Amino acid sequence: MSQFTYARAHSVDEALALLSDTREKSTPLAGGTDLLVNLRKMPPSFTRVVDVRRVPEMRQIKLQDGHIVIGAAVSYTQVSESALLEQHATCLAQAARTVGGPAIANMGTLGGNVASAASWADAVPPLICLDAQAYVCSTAGARTVPVAHLIAAPHRTHLQPDELIAHFVLPVPHPETRTVFLKLGRRNAQTLSRVNLAAALRQDEAGRITFARLVVGAVVPIAQRFESVEALLLNQVPSSELMTTAAEHAARELMQRVGKHWAIEYDMRALKALVLRALRALVNTSVPNSA
Repeated sequence: MSQFTYARAHSVDEALALLSDTREKSTPLAGGTDLLVNLRKMPPSFTRVVDVRRVPEMRQIKLQDGHIVIGAAVSYTQVSESALLEQHATCLAQAARTVGGPAIANMGTLGGNVASAASWADAVPPLICLDAQAYVCSTAGARTVPVAHLIAAPHRTHLQPDELIAHFVLPVPHPETRTVFLKLGRRNAQTLSRVNLAAALRQDEAGRITFARLVVGAVVPIAQRFESVEALLLNQVPSSELMTTAAEHAARELMQRVGKHWAIEYDMRALKALVLRALRALVNTSVPNSA
C-alpha cells in the first residue's frame, strides 16, 4: 500500500488550515469506509489524510432556527438512532439503517457518503428529497450548496480540493409530510443498492396530493428527482390506478434517462415495484377518497 501521512483536526478551522496547506495534497477522512476500499484498487491521489471525525461541531444533530443541522461526520448509527430525524426526516433514518452491518454503521459518515458521490449512495436520495443543503467551507469562506447540485458525476463532486462539508441543513418538513426510503440490492442485507429511492407525500383534508417528491438513485448515474412523476401525482386523489400509473411512468422515465442497456428491463421492473411500494406506504388512508 502506498504511503501517506496522517493529521487529526480538532476543529473545523484546524481542518481547513490543513486542507489548504499547499505543502501537502490533503483529503478529508471521516469514516474511511470508502477510502480504505479504494486504496486497495489504486494508488492514492493525496499525500495526507486529515481526520475530521473528532471535530465536535461535525458530530452533532440538532434543531436550530427551524432547521435540522446534521454534522458531516455524524455516523449512520447516529442518524438511525436520532429521535429528531425519525420524526422529521424518516426517510433519512431509514436509509441509515440499511447501509451495512454494525462496523460500517458505526464508522461510515453522512458527509463521506455524499462526498464519495457513488451512484448507489443511500444517503443522497433522502437528502435531496428533504431539500438538504451542504454547508461547504474553506479558508477563503463558506457557501451553501443544495445536495442535488453538489454531485457532478459518479465519484465526482463540485467540491474544491481545499473545501470541506461541515454540515447539512434541512428545513423542518410540514407536519403532514410523510417520507419513506426503499432500496433493492442483490441480497437482503448489508449490500450496495441496485435501485434506491426516497419519496415524500402530503395530502390536504380532501385527500388530494398537495406535495410529492420522488428521488431515484443507483439506476441513474447520480441521484435525481423524477419531476414528471411528481407532476402526475399533484392535485390528484390517490387511488390504486393512480399509483400504478405513476409507477409505470417512473419506469418509462428511467428508460428515457439512461437508455437501453443489458439490465434495463430488470431495472425498470424493480423501479416500478419500489415506486408502487413507496406510494402505498405514504398514502394516508384516513382521509376521504384515498385508496
